[in-house]
Amino acid sequence: EVQGLHSQLVGLKKLFLNVSRAVIRDVLITFSPTEGPSTLNTTEEGKAGKIHLPREIFQSLSSQIVHVVVTVLNIQQLGMFKEVNQAGQVLDNTVVGITVGSASISGLRDPVQLTFTHSQLPHDVTPQCVFWDPSKGAAGGWRSNGCVTQPGDKKTVCSCDHLTFFTLLLNPALESSTAQALMAVATAGCGVAMAFSIFAIAFCIFIRCRFRFEETLRINLGLHMNLVGSLFLLNLAFLLNSGLSGRTQPGICKVLGGLTHYCLLCCFTWTALEGCQLYLLFIKVLGVYIHHYLAKLCLLGWGLPVLVVGVAGVIGSYGEYIIQTVDHQVIAHLCWITSKHLLLHYITNCGYFSLIFLFNMTLFGVVTQKSCSLQGTGAVQGGRKPWKVALVAAGLFCLLGATWALAFLTHGISSAPVLYLFTILNSLQGIFIFIWLVILYYPKTKETTGSLSHIIRHDKNTTFSQE
Repeated sequence: EVQGLHSQLVGLKKLFLNVSRAVIRDVLITFSPTEGPSTLNTTEEGKAGKIHLPREIFQSLSSQIVHVVVTVLNIQQLGMFKEVNQAGQVLDNTVVGITVGSASISGLRDPVQLTFTHSQLPHDVTPQCVFWDPSKGAAGGWRSNGCVTQPGDKKTVCSCDHLTFFTLLLNPALESSTAQALMAVATAGCGVAMAFSIFAIAFCIFIRCRFRFEETLRINLGLHMNLVGSLFLLNLAFLLNSGLSGRTQPGICKVLGGLTHYCLLCCFTWTALEGCQLYLLFIKVLGVYIHHYLAKLCLLGWGLPVLVVGVAGVIGSYGEYIIQTVDHQVIAHLCWITSKHLLLHYITNCGYFSLIFLFNMTLFGVVTQKSCSLQGTGAVQGGRKPWKVALVAAGLFCLLGATWALAFLTHGISSAPVLYLFTILNSLQGIFIFIWLVILYYPKTKETTGSLSHIIRHDKNTTFSQE
């Protein structure tokens, strides 16, 4: 990596050391953004960083003379090591590269320690030790795998189990007051969402028992009850998690983390099943009959997450997860997927929801277009007011899980407003769905006047007349 850098590049400073294996010892090197690396601490006290190379590195090499190369780069002058859409800033625009011999060194039990010196960091940033991974994305990017960050007032220690190019990334973070307010809003919102979830389930049961609907609408009501039930369990699991975690045994915390993950996956799965039901109603209108349809949906909606959580539990993915502020104050102890298994979170939560969101939003566009076209031609009767149509559309939007998509925008300096919006809208999701169910399904006359049922029946009649 170092040999590929042109010797005439501005801002490149190297230190070459020859270490003999006859005397295996730790190696201490200092580096400075202005003076480069040095074997002697000749820079001003408090201004130089330090590199500690453990003797384990040299014990694994076969050569009698080991070449140690330390490179200090000013990436502002070089125009290198810039990640696409990078939110954090590199400390002093300095990247430190370390190579020992010609072999790739990783998996060290005694880690390499880099001490980055700095002034008092602002309250709206948090330091993170990272290394450059050329395989990340199309042009490379920063990763933190294998590195542990130990922040301090005037210095930050990075302990990493491999050798490559390192730096200290200053990421934007929430202040303590903002984080505490978000936790309070989320806790209160969960209580409100649970209450309206109970109201929605009771309303669906009342409607199914009181009025005689056709089979399609009864299946729809059954789907809505299961979705609202999964939302209720998810909010309950969050309240239990935030209230009990940090004061429980590790075994109980693992169970609670698995339960929270299971409820979240159930919520996503039932959101996907709502989208599949819309597909059957609006895209494949005719000739669809599945024996014990609702029972099979229940088996899929509640059973599929069991398999995922079971596999994750076997590999030990659940445990204590700590949320901290920029000043390293602990906001909450949660029982969730541990930091060592974040890949599981990205696959089973972020990836899974992304596919569901794309599918459901495509269906939402088709349904909205068809509803508007039928309203424009006067095919749908019943004299529905525009505000009621807008509420039905907004409820359907929430029913398909669109509010969860805001989580993908909670990154960067502007995350705080989006986090508030994400927390509030997801807290109100139960209210939106309850209002949507009342407007859509509660009959004002003897004839059922639900918008979806009118559109479905009219679409069937139109298809028959065309044939």
